[in-house]
Amino acid sequence: MARYLIRGLVDGSLSTLGIVIGASIVIGLIPEATRIIVAAGIGGGLANGLSNIVGAFAAEKTVTHKELERIERAMLKRGAVKNSKRYKKTEKRILSSSVIDGLATIGGSVIPVLPFFILPAPLALEWSIIVTLALFFALGVYIGRVSRENLTLSGVKMVLFAGATAGIAALIKIII
Repeated sequence: MARYLIRGLVDGSLSTLGIVIGASIVIGLIPEATRIIVAAGIGGGLANGLSNIVGAFAAEKTVTHKELERIERAMLKRGAVKNSKRYKKTEKRILSSSVIDGLATIGGSVIPVLPFFILPAPLALEWSIIVTLALFFALGVYIGRVSRENLTLSGVKMVLFAGATAGIAALIKIII
């Protein structure tokens, strides 16, 4: 389940950071800039999270059921797996992993938006990037610990990836 939590946090925070950076073009141009950025971030994050619930469910169900079908063919007994405890347990796992993925995406999407609730828009944008990069460093450290790699290096790799993505979003904002 940790993989779905990590995947959701990465997806939600990074995609919402892109939305926040893109929407930040209105800072200084429109008095309601903060409201626009928050609405875009939360709306995009919620849509992304709900989409991930459905997408993860459909993908997991497809892959898992193909594997169960393979087992049934090997047993030469059609329907044997569907009536098993393993099948029921698998169905629960598919549902819970999908929900964890989607809720983690929604939770991750809140992170880049939080600074806009407490800081003026230009400063909030900077803190949005900083807080998201800090999350990526923490995730990298966790991944490094689990994979028994250098914690700092693992954290820095994640920050570089997130920073590159934020840089691309900023570049697109400038070009457009």
